[in-house]
Amino acid sequence: MAVYHVLNGDKKHWWFTHKKLVDKYIKDARSLMANEEPNDVASAIHILDAALSISPRSEIALELKARALLYLRRYKDVVDMLQDYIPSFKLAVNDEEGSNSFDGSSYSSSSSSSSQLSRKLLSDSFPRRKTSFNCFSVSDLKNKIMAGFCKNCDKDKQWRYVVLGQACCHLGLMEDALILLQTGKRIANAEFRRLSVSWSDDSFSHILSESSSVTPPRKVTECDTVTNLLAHTKNLLRRRAAGFAAFDAGLFSDSIRHFSKILDGRRRPAPQGFLADCYMHRAAAYRSAGKIAEAIADCNKTLALEPSCIHALETRASLLETVRCLPDSLHDLEHLKILYNTILRDRKLPGPPWKRHNVKYREITGKLIVLSTKSEKLKTKIAKGEMKNVDYYGLIGVRRGCTRSELDRANLLLCLRHKPDKALAFIERCDFLNQSEIDSVKDRAKMSSLLLYRLIQRGYSVLAATIAEEEQRKKMMALTQMSTKTVEEYEPVEKSGSVTITDFAEIKPGNSSAYQGVFCRDLAAVGSLLSRTGFNQPIPMKYEALSC
Repeated sequence: MAVYHVLNGDKKHWWFTHKKLVDKYIKDARSLMANEEPNDVASAIHILDAALSISPRSEIALELKARALLYLRRYKDVVDMLQDYIPSFKLAVNDEEGSNSFDGSSYSSSSSSSSQLSRKLLSDSFPRRKTSFNCFSVSDLKNKIMAGFCKNCDKDKQWRYVVLGQACCHLGLMEDALILLQTGKRIANAEFRRLSVSWSDDSFSHILSESSSVTPPRKVTECDTVTNLLAHTKNLLRRRAAGFAAFDAGLFSDSIRHFSKILDGRRRPAPQGFLADCYMHRAAAYRSAGKIAEAIADCNKTLALEPSCIHALETRASLLETVRCLPDSLHDLEHLKILYNTILRDRKLPGPPWKRHNVKYREITGKLIVLSTKSEKLKTKIAKGEMKNVDYYGLIGVRRGCTRSELDRANLLLCLRHKPDKALAFIERCDFLNQSEIDSVKDRAKMSSLLLYRLIQRGYSVLAATIAEEEQRKKMMALTQMSTKTVEEYEPVEKSGSVTITDFAEIKPGNSSAYQGVFCRDLAAVGSLLSRTGFNQPIPMKYEALSC
């Protein structure tokens, strides 16, 4: 049974009236978006939602809504709207196809690291040519040639690749952005070549001049934006690939240098998600190079940008346990345990489905058991009083038995890098998804950097006291050895005429042999006097009787 509506006194079919209403909504949305005011663009989105509720497959309404969301920097909404076109999302779905979670539901999550995923994405986006020779039919070739003159189905989807590529670039999905932007550019070039076939040589320049004058300014700006984004994306991915290659080769200092070019670059701000990923990879390079404080600082920055980063929490807990800072390590493990329990409660990984993680949902239960066991071991060590034996040498990065100058130099470098006043400098080089998140990111970064700075200063004071005690002990030992040596080497000088008698059998004069003759003559004289007086004579009897 046909349904009619009355419009201007005439009976119309329902689909006709709906089409008119959708066209009116689209026209109003275009006029609002032409003003380029945020409030008008937000109103245009509401009008387009009404049009899409009537006609969900309206390509014009979908394109206008996607461009309006992109203008308002609502990149997550754009990606949620067009997530079926993301290459990594398709790849994750294919990898997780057939794998079920613990409760029987299937969840898609990318467990591979960003380096492996980027290599796979870029290799899949440029398929290799087959070396085998294949015959082809003339009819198929004719159909393909004729299809080129016909309307290309990808032309209608060109805006999807361009808009989604820009959104992915701002979200930090650089490999997806590279593939999408290149695909959109390829489709635009193919469409231009298809249209240029019907142009004559004489009218070619005239048509180009007319098309350039008719083309609205938004199209030209969008083309320039896409070109700049594509060049920026290629530059970032090239430097990150160099950092990955250096890390795989064991050249950790070179890997740190390549990642530092991305993180400390001044040319253009990098996306928030991409910066967090690069900080995490540089932390791994610092850890392999033995620089514990720098690795902890990069983990702090990663968690400031992404508080739910599982990899950063695991790495920082392991680093703190390495230097035997057990209470802080236990705090990170407890935080990680809460995050795992939240994932099991919500039955999904944190964030949108297209966000990458280094863990699968089905691995959470096993990781939670291992984490609980590790937390109990740390609690036992803390109860035994092992938390006081912090390895400040490993934290500051100096050798045992170092000098005071070496310690001062290492502490000065760490203070210049990790001073709380300079801990917020990385925020200026970050392209945030939402400007309202800047304050929370600053608070997290300032708090974590202050804790690290206090830990470094405590280690410096402890090591400085240890070195001072060691230097004092060495000085005392040196003074003792010097005094002992002086006593052993000291020989007293006798005056002239003095004699030192050490034994009745051995009589030694002073320092000169000339005194021996004098001493012997005096001794002979004394002996003769004693013999004359009868010193050795027996006692008389009368004296004996008197004594009785």
